[in-house]
Amino acid sequence: MADTVRMDVKEILRHFEQLEDPRSEVNRLHPLDSVVVIAIMAVLAGANGPTAIAKWANIKSKILLNLLRLPHGIPQKDVFRRVLATLKPDVFQACFTMWLTALRAAAAEATGVERPTLAIDGKTVRRSHDRRRNLGALHSVTVWASEFGLTLAQVATAEKSNEITAIPTLLSLVDIHGAIITIDAMGTQTAIAEQIIDGKGDYILALKGNQGSLHEAAIAHIAEQTKTDFQGIGARRLDTTETKHGRTEMRTYIQMPAPKSLPGFDRWKGLLSIGVAILCCIREGKQTLEARYFISSLPVKVKQFAHAVRSHWGIENSCHWCLDVTYREDESRIRDEHLRENFAWLNRLTLSLLKQHSSKDSVAMKRRACGWNDDYMLQVLTGTSR
Repeated sequence: MADTVRMDVKEILRHFEQLEDPRSEVNRLHPLDSVVVIAIMAVLAGANGPTAIAKWANIKSKILLNLLRLPHGIPQKDVFRRVLATLKPDVFQACFTMWLTALRAAAAEATGVERPTLAIDGKTVRRSHDRRRNLGALHSVTVWASEFGLTLAQVATAEKSNEITAIPTLLSLVDIHGAIITIDAMGTQTAIAEQIIDGKGDYILALKGNQGSLHEAAIAHIAEQTKTDFQGIGARRLDTTETKHGRTEMRTYIQMPAPKSLPGFDRWKGLLSIGVAILCCIREGKQTLEARYFISSLPVKVKQFAHAVRSHWGIENSCHWCLDVTYREDESRIRDEHLRENFAWLNRLTLSLLKQHSSKDSVAMKRRACGWNDDYMLQVLTGTSR
């Protein structure tokens, strides 16, 4: 078993063979790949910064010295800080591409999902700003494979308004062939739609007031069709009802061919349909109603449309919520620009690894188990079961 674990860890170490060491040769006492793997393991176990990583590594020195090349012993906190602060985030993230590709393939095989929903959304680490250095809070945009529980890429931006420029870069980092890309209204741009279609993917893009006449025209067209109960236009409807957490949620999804009379119809490459998702929520006798409108390159298949729209919120519920509640990311005071971005990526990577583990425990419990049990930690790290 020990030999098997070593082989699994060696496979992970190979992902970092091409990673250029940013340290001067004088400061290279500890192999870069070993430093990175220790950081990943420590974050899995609950570490939230370089000091915590070093503390965990010293406690776990016996197993680490057995698994990794550490000719000069366990690195100190300054080593982890220096490495994570000087590694360029895009280069650091690129090293995980093969690993994530393998995880995605395994998840696709396990779930049988042929057309995954890749949700794109942004998140701000609110306490990561530094006014003295004129450093705003870290805002990053993430690609989340909803059915797989995997973060596939992230790009940091100066602020939320820059998501529009970050999304094209993000899409270029991920294989979107055959995937359904869902983006909120800020990313509803003709150039982004074109990039998705050129990448052999499909899109569902949200409409809001910032889309002006297109949003209004979609609302008006759907409202007009309700008068004839959508007869003769090839529309489809799906109704669902769920009762949980003391509330009842009734959802109605309606999808129909996109009329060519929509403003700017010809500018939206691949546009085939429009749709609406209506949520009626009843809690403690009070009712709320919300309607969200979309344009899409998908043909009219309302179950597929509904699944993708609902899956988009997985990035909020399964990713961002976990990062804030379990990882306490929103409370992070890491204020070095590269360090905080690289740490945000470590959080997302380890969250993905935890979600791939077969245990039915919560992410919080899995993370605790990584800190308590070395064998469990190695199961999560290497994607194996013992």
